[in-house]
Amino acid sequence: MNRPSTPHELEAIDAPIPQARPAPRRSLQALVRWGSRTVSIGGDAPVRVQSMTNTDTVDVIETAIQVKALAQAGSEVVRITVNTPEAAAAVPHLRDQLDRMGVDVPLVGDFHYNGHRLLSEHPACAEALSKYRINPGNVGKGDKRDRQFGQMIEAAIRHDKVVRIGVNWGSLDQELLASMMDENAARAMPAQPQQVMYQALLTSALESARRAEEMGLARNQIILSCKMSGVQDLITVYRALARRCDYALHLGLTEAGMGTKGTVASATSLAILLQEGIGDTIRVSLTPQPGEPRTQEVAVALEILQSLGLRQFNPSVTACPGCGRTTSTTFQELAKQIDDHLRAQMPVWKSRYPGVEGMKVAVMGCIVNGPGESKHADIGISLPGTGEAPAAPVFIDGEKALTLRGDNIAQEFHALVEQYIERRFGASAVS
Repeated sequence: MNRPSTPHELEAIDAPIPQARPAPRRSLQALVRWGSRTVSIGGDAPVRVQSMTNTDTVDVIETAIQVKALAQAGSEVVRITVNTPEAAAAVPHLRDQLDRMGVDVPLVGDFHYNGHRLLSEHPACAEALSKYRINPGNVGKGDKRDRQFGQMIEAAIRHDKVVRIGVNWGSLDQELLASMMDENAARAMPAQPQQVMYQALLTSALESARRAEEMGLARNQIILSCKMSGVQDLITVYRALARRCDYALHLGLTEAGMGTKGTVASATSLAILLQEGIGDTIRVSLTPQPGEPRTQEVAVALEILQSLGLRQFNPSVTACPGCGRTTSTTFQELAKQIDDHLRAQMPVWKSRYPGVEGMKVAVMGCIVNGPGESKHADIGISLPGTGEAPAAPVFIDGEKALTLRGDNIAQEFHALVEQYIERRFGASAVS
């Protein structure tokens, strides 16, 4: 039974509801460039999507094909492995090949162990890359560490490149960790080993950034990351890192895994941090399943940002999960057809139909939520469920526009979506 609202309850309803997402963390803005293309990271820029190839960089054609696929899928920066003199020598040729293909996505060189030598001995490689990734745990040991780290920073300064100082708990500076563990053990009340490891990750990143600045690398040319494979570990460390610096931050759950495990773990950890305003670039480090394209990691990254409302990449298709009322698979098939078609057309539609990435389509399976969800979408259809009349009302811009009947409902709705896009987002609509 309904009861009257009390004055207190009415006042609470009238009071403004706080915004769900806090203001983004203010970070320095880095500019990653290639030719006329500039990708801004941090500051007022949107959260960027990054990916990485798994090809042998020496194979220029195969690597170029994969870089192009990743870029077309939505990756705004692509990282490549530079691990040998042959790979370093191939980078300028890869860049030339990509330019001939019309792919101007910036390339990041991933360096471990011998990056100081490769950047020094292959200046064409150093110039062709737009950004360097340096792992402080893999730049050398003992007296060599500072010198070899310094050589890489000098190359970045000389070629005016952005550097990501990427600490990883799987390759953390063991001398630093051992020293901090010894100091902790000598305390009257030692901290837990996990806390010491957290502090070692932060110290490695922040001290490396400080040394890079002392050598002359501009603050806004430094991006930091502290990657871990545990969701709670990653969240804890990045919260602390965000409080301690204003460098742009790259987020990623390292070795996330494959399939649903890797997808869910990445989405969970990244979404929590992004919701708190932490993070300027993201990568979803999925292990591809057999036969799965490398671009799957980009698709997941895009979905994370779009689901949070941080970016718009593709028109969204709302579809009900199905229940006993929806014994027909028609709505599932139509939803997949529409979703696949919209995604396939986006590379062309981005320029032809500005704003189409924000469109919402609903494909519902019965009368319970079908009309309501369809009204909330830009264009939606409510297909008949079990025992319902064989009619499918179509709603456009919140109003019932027409009803489809017969055996060609799917094809007719597909045509209506195309007409709607042309009418709302086409050249005639803009003019």
